[in-house]
Amino acid sequence: MRALLFATAALIAAPAAAQDHSAHEGHEAPAQEDHSAHGQMGHSQHEGMDHSQHEGMDHSSMNHGEMDHSQMDRSSMNDGEMDHSQMDHGGMEIPEGPPPPRAFEGPDHAAELFFDREHMTAARAYNHASHGNMTTGTVLAERLEARLSDGNDAYLWDVSAWYGTSIDKIVFKTEGELDGGAVEDAEMQLLWGHAIGPFVDLQAGVRVDVEPETTAHLAVGVAGLAPYMIHFDAATFISDDGDITARIEAEHDMKFTQKLILQPRIEAELSAQDIPERGVGAGLSKVEVGARLRYEFVPEFAPYIGVEYEAATGKTADFSRAAGKDADGLAILVGIRFWF
Repeated sequence: MRALLFATAALIAAPAAAQDHSAHEGHEAPAQEDHSAHGQMGHSQHEGMDHSQHEGMDHSSMNHGEMDHSQMDRSSMNDGEMDHSQMDHGGMEIPEGPPPPRAFEGPDHAAELFFDREHMTAARAYNHASHGNMTTGTVLAERLEARLSDGNDAYLWDVSAWYGTSIDKIVFKTEGELDGGAVEDAEMQLLWGHAIGPFVDLQAGVRVDVEPETTAHLAVGVAGLAPYMIHFDAATFISDDGDITARIEAEHDMKFTQKLILQPRIEAELSAQDIPERGVGAGLSKVEVGARLRYEFVPEFAPYIGVEYEAATGKTADFSRAAGKDADGLAILVGIRFWF
């Protein structure tokens, strides 16, 4: 009986000893594995791993998106040596130089390739009308000020208004000075303004001097915005007596803040001949240079203070002295500027 039990046990043990290990013939021995990726792994954990499970691990099921790559050693990687010239841009070449002649082929308005030409012409006309032909009007009091000087205080106004479109408008200007309670100098201009450029208007019309004597003038000039944001107004006048004079004004707003603004200003008057009855000599007859510092509580309203130097030159200075007036002087300015 005992011999029968031993024989049965031997038959069971024999197949286990004779298992086919051919499935492991293509598997590298653990000693040949590259463990460099496990350099950061603790040895205590490594030694406790069951390599029989590691050898059968399916790495294709690993979720690399959740792996912590912060422990990776990138010191040997040099991104600066990457050759970007070999990168594939989809076969596109970056253009260089001016556009080729073919870029200027085709119609002036590309939309006409897809839409009816007459409809697009009408649409452009409507667009121009709705933007360029919008009618607006403005009144601007550029200077309403008291001029304080040694024993010769005066009050000055310089007001303009316009109504029309950005292309054509009617312009009204008036300026003058009160000295000693009487109007010393006053004029009015009624002009037609026509845009001759994006920032410049041609102005033509009439000017009428009320004081010191009534005189009519033909007025032709330009006004607008010069480079560096310089506002200018230049005009030539021909009086009904044939006298030719000219005036040039320029000013520039320098913003210290959105509300505090310094405005340097210069004005010069010229004459082609002597006009003794008006106390004007030929050449450069008068120059005014000053600056006004204003504070805009709102853009439409701003009080200001300033200083201005005024000087008559040449024969005009001689006429002033002969009339008992100073040929030059410095004045402190206090005034307001507003528009609506």
